Amino acid sequence: MSRYIVVEGVIGVGKTSLAVKLRDHFGGENMFEEFEENPFLADFYKERRRYAFQTQMFFLLSRFHQQEKIKQTDLFQQYLISDYFFDKDRIFASINLDGREMVLYDRVATALESQVVRPNLVVYLRSSVDRLMENIRLRHRAIETSMDAEYISELADAYNHFFSNYTKAPLLIIDSSSIDFINNISDFNMVIDEIENHHEGKKIINLQGNFHGNF
Repeated sequence: MSRYIVVEGVIGVGKTSLAVKLRDHFGGENMFEEFEENPFLADFYKERRRYAFQTQMFFLLSRFHQQEKIKQTDLFQQYLISDYFFDKDRIFASINLDGREMVLYDRVATALESQVVRPNLVVYLRSSVDRLMENIRLRHRAIETSMDAEYISELADAYNHFFSNYTKAPLLIIDSSSIDFINNISDFNMVIDEIENHHEGKKIINLQGNFHGNF
């Protein structure tokens, strides 16, 4: 059974909610992304091009600092369940930084990536843009009020492309548009069963599309 589990996905997909429920089920600790500490984030959502590099570099270094704490956790004795993983930083960088900025970012990120602990399992939650925008609207975060569907769609495409090629850890892909792991206990138990039994390769769960298998 995996001890270091990462839950990933686009803004508004339910990463933190699932990470908390998994912690309550398995025990152990959560590690949450500290996005609210980024002093450039509010400005970035208003003027993406102007504040992209500052925002990205702050996130990169902040996430690395958090990753260093994992090395102090005894993953043989307890679970660590995170609502993000370090690799996701490149997804945002790829769509927000220009050529020269990306070259500098890549030099720093490559040096840091070699030092992070790899998760035992990555759970990628994906959803439709309409559902994501509705979730963002319902949670009423002031910092997200200027976020538009075009940006969320761009992020969703980038995430799907990234995870279609991801091979660094076992990957479980869940279509959260068709599965209600928060309010439906049978759906949540199904997710638990998949997490407990998925140890290698990629697997996708999409009840709405009647597809439930490996790819």
